[in-house]
Amino acid sequence: MIEERFDAIVVGAGMAGNAAALTMARKGMKVLQLERGEYAGSKNVQGAILYADMLEKLIPEFREDAPLERHLVEQRFWIMDDRSHVGLHYRSEDFNEERANRYTIIRAQFDRWFSSKVREAGATVLCETTVTDLAQDAYGRVIGVRTDRQDGEIHADVVVLAEGVNGLLGTRARLRERPKPNKVALAVKEMHFLPRETIEARFNLSGDEGVVIEAAGTISGGMTGMGFIYANKECISLGIGCLVADFQRTGRTPYELLDHFKRHPSVAPLIEGSEVKEYSAHLIPEGGYKAIPQLYGDGWVVVGDAAQLNNAIHREGSNLAMTSGRIAAEAIFQMKSRRLGMTAENLALYKRMLDRSFVLKDMKKYKDMPRLMHTNSQNFFLTYPQLISKAMQTYLRVDGTPKSEKQKSTLKSFVNARSWIGLFGDAFRFARAWR
Repeated sequence: MIEERFDAIVVGAGMAGNAAALTMARKGMKVLQLERGEYAGSKNVQGAILYADMLEKLIPEFREDAPLERHLVEQRFWIMDDRSHVGLHYRSEDFNEERANRYTIIRAQFDRWFSSKVREAGATVLCETTVTDLAQDAYGRVIGVRTDRQDGEIHADVVVLAEGVNGLLGTRARLRERPKPNKVALAVKEMHFLPRETIEARFNLSGDEGVVIEAAGTISGGMTGMGFIYANKECISLGIGCLVADFQRTGRTPYELLDHFKRHPSVAPLIEGSEVKEYSAHLIPEGGYKAIPQLYGDGWVVVGDAAQLNNAIHREGSNLAMTSGRIAAEAIFQMKSRRLGMTAENLALYKRMLDRSFVLKDMKKYKDMPRLMHTNSQNFFLTYPQLISKAMQTYLRVDGTPKSEKQKSTLKSFVNARSWIGLFGDAFRFARAWR
């Protein structure tokens, strides 16, 4: 056993784990961070969105050397049927500000850079190290971790679990339940490489400008899920994700959906001629506020995806992960500076601080949305996209039919598909869950 004792052990080197380790190390705490990958980010090949405000609180000067792809100047939302899409997009020159608000990143590159900042702050970072179990005393208090290294057990005052949505440490130690299939989505992504000038021409971009497309509709086959396209400098991240429970129910495969999505007439021209070099799959917490587990206990706290902190409605995850990691670290430091024990009673401060932050305020606002989307997936992801597409085509097609007849036909198609009671019921439930 390693005789050296640490103030804190952080398990995982993703967004949440790096934020927690960095914050504590900068405050002078003795921190050990353990990552099972060859290096931080080695298990991530996908592109992602980085929210500058949250990272700026941790590393104000991050724009000087962080591996950023493009700053986002445009957001597009698509409602799709099999041959069409109805789009809404927002683009603003204001987003060409010097200190941009959002960026696209490649996680493998970014996480490695983030981890280097953790090392510079003084934390000890050990990669290629798998934490096999939590070490607990006779009273069930967490006192450290057990690893696959020869030295075995390592002790600390507190353990920060940043192990991801499907992390097994917390479930093995019976600190929380394993996420249920209807609370977790499986997303698959491909990286399509194209010349930089081709990407900029196809997406109407210049310089380091970027765009994100988020899509919902028949592309998920009536399952609860979404597709997404991110424009990077020399590649396009393209993917789709659906609830694991829906994959189990339908028997459809993630790659089947991805293949269908990228062949869609609205998508295919964007990636035509590209070379696919990377493919990945990962789990995303989708249970929302009601799926959040116990966040603290005697000698431990849980952050990021492991804590189910993901705002599925706004597609925000990395900002919640970084914020929860930072807040957990600040709460732990307060206990350390006051010379208080890392008991559940004291670590409850973390939860109180998180309650006051935008993280849980936002998630609480949409607490009923995940259940609504899942129980009405056929309507919201199949029926309505088809009806909306048909309505738009009827509106735009000029064929000599009187406009009054077209309006009646469109209204009739909605009523026939859902009935008046169904339409008002869907609108009421959606408005109620959105409040």
